[in-house]
Amino acid sequence: MEYTIHGTVMQALEITLKQGESVYTESGGMAWMSDGIDMQTSGKGGLGKAFGRMLSGESFFMTTYTCRVPQGVITFTPESPGKVIPVPLKAGHSIIAQKDAFMCAEESVDLAMHFRKRLGTGLFGGEGFILQKLTGPGTAFVEIAGEVQMIELQAGQKLKVDPGHIAMYEPTCDYDIEMIKGVMNWLGGGEGLFLATLKGPGKVWLQTMPLANLASKIRGYIGTK
Repeated sequence: MEYTIHGTVMQALEITLKQGESVYTESGGMAWMSDGIDMQTSGKGGLGKAFGRMLSGESFFMTTYTCRVPQGVITFTPESPGKVIPVPLKAGHSIIAQKDAFMCAEESVDLAMHFRKRLGTGLFGGEGFILQKLTGPGTAFVEIAGEVQMIELQAGQKLKVDPGHIAMYEPTCDYDIEMIKGVMNWLGGGEGLFLATLKGPGKVWLQTMPLANLASKIRGYIGTK
């Protein structure tokens, strides 16, 4: 499998498949493809996994695209302005992503629901208790709203983040929530009552424009003249 990411603000992921190679995506995720690529839709992984995917922001059914000719091309496009991030995963290695981040992946990649075990991170972590977990081997692609900055934390190094800006992180990172100190910071700081704390080692991907923030801005203009 080979791929090219086109564009800047509204990117397109173009994947070139050789005969017998497959990728899968949520229902309706494909934009266009060449002739000779078959599609098959199923509950992929059984009833339990399908419901888990729904809770993590994806569709119940997944569609697998398999190339039946010497070479075929298939293109996927994101649902909002932002970046398409390739995530190469070794066998048994995982990445944790925000809800609805999954775009597509090689057939060998496992997509599952990830449940935050700490009460604080689930209630105040910006994305709720349920996230997405992608496990290799293979390459997956995620779509993240806004621009993206990757920071690699060293062992013991901490990063404090507005929870909605955490797009993806390696499971080696420790994720917790802490309350902002100071009454005036609560009332006038504009950052809410809580910040997320990520502790290394591991990589963290941060987004400049969480989709919830964009939606909130758009709502402010609806119905106005």
